[in-house]
Amino acid sequence: MEKRDGSRGGRPKFIQKPVEMGKEYEVEIVEKSKRGEGIARIQGLVLFVPNANLGDHVTVRVTRISSRFAEAEIAGAR
Repeated sequence: MEKRDGSRGGRPKFIQKPVEMGKEYEVEIVEKSKRGEGIARIQGLVLFVPNANLGDHVTVRVTRISSRFAEAEIAGAR
């Protein structure tokens, strides 16, 4: 019987993310989501930021990390 490792699509189950919970990052909002949240990217990882507008340069604090994206709150403006 073949042993399965629990991964999907040949990818490892746990991949190191370029962000950490509670840590602050300086980002630029480059898009808006369908729900109206600002979207930034950190090393390719999508970061959703409520109450951010397109073109904003803000300092954000990561509040949630998912397998495919992260969420953050505005900690300050640059």
